[in-house]
Amino acid sequence: MTRDEIFNKVRALLVDALGVDEDEVTSASILTKDLGAESIDFLDITFKLEQAFGFKIPQGELFPDSAARDPKYVQDGRITAEGLGELKKRLPHVDFSQFEKDPQLTKVASLFTVDTLVRYVERKLNKQPVGA
Repeated sequence: MTRDEIFNKVRALLVDALGVDEDEVTSASILTKDLGAESIDFLDITFKLEQAFGFKIPQGELFPDSAARDPKYVQDGRITAEGLGELKKRLPHVDFSQFEKDPQLTKVASLFTVDTLVRYVERKLNKQPVGA
């Protein structure tokens, strides 16, 4: 599949999952802030990605799971250097370049854009390792 084909499939499933208009879904759209996704929606998005692309998504591979509860990864509301390293290792499909400048825990959700999902799907379809 080409990147455009993947994007179009991802856009269609986000329109369905989140009830947004197709023109709202751009590569740069942040799932939470721009498209209104909430935590329960991430489960639905994961399920729809599995169905649309025919692969299994292990828990914590697409979106972070328990890292925020580990005090060596989060201190005073900020992701520690060790935590950032762990997130990068587990989530190679995420662009952390801007986040690294101000790694506040509250900003983690803004890392997940439509393009993040497209990169994840590309890695899975190309059989590249996606997470730890």
